[in-house]
Amino acid sequence: MLDVTVIEDPEAAAVSLDPIRARLLAELADAPASAAMLAGRVGLPRQKVNYHLKALERHGLVELAGERRKGNVNERLMRATAASYVISPAALPAVQPDPDRFRDQLSARWLLALGARLVRDVGMLISGAAKARKRLATYALDGEVRFASAADRAAFVQELTAGVSALIRKYDAPDAEAGRDHRIVVAVHPTVKEQSRSAAGDGTGPAADGAARSAVGGEPRPAAEDETRPAAEGESRPADPADKDVPRPPAEDRPALGS
Repeated sequence: MLDVTVIEDPEAAAVSLDPIRARLLAELADAPASAAMLAGRVGLPRQKVNYHLKALERHGLVELAGERRKGNVNERLMRATAASYVISPAALPAVQPDPDRFRDQLSARWLLALGARLVRDVGMLISGAAKARKRLATYALDGEVRFASAADRAAFVQELTAGVSALIRKYDAPDAEAGRDHRIVVAVHPTVKEQSRSAAGDGTGPAADGAARSAVGGEPRPAAEDETRPAAEGESRPADPADKDVPRPPAEDRPALGS
């Protein structure tokens, strides 16, 4: 069983979002079970559970773990193909976020679009590597820092930008014929409290504490880009309520990473 897998197919995404099937996936992520075993847990007739399991199996979300004889019947024991699932924006191709539509490094919504693209691209890369039976070279760094003030956070972002930009300039080899392009994503955002994670579905939205989470990830990207150009490019945009507490420097002074 995989630790996490990305759902890219729209029909598979729809199947996984059905409340009953999502419950079955959660049960089968813990341990293999038959339709009869699951029926009592979810309060449905065995035939109904079998119907849902077949739908999940058709889309590769569950698989056969084994069989056992019970009385005069052979029971199929099913298990989830992953402990957790992420739905890729590729499942909604017509409305998936496009970070290139606008660039503003101090916008929480642009960060969200970048995260969505990361899920989509890494999901596709994992699928391609699995089909080719090759390992996928990736890297990610995750950590937390508590800033004493907004000014300290702004200074941290400036130093982080300068440091990573210097590394990009040092190692970027646009003329290397045998080289491979990689995308670099750097993110800093307030840490979400654990109690807010569990209440995320109640419509109130997550709260954040005084710490910030920073993440640096690297992944292959399709084509070289100018990694150091200003993201905002001097454009104006409507105020974003999610960004109202973030000091916004002039466009020419904003960090250049993330493009």
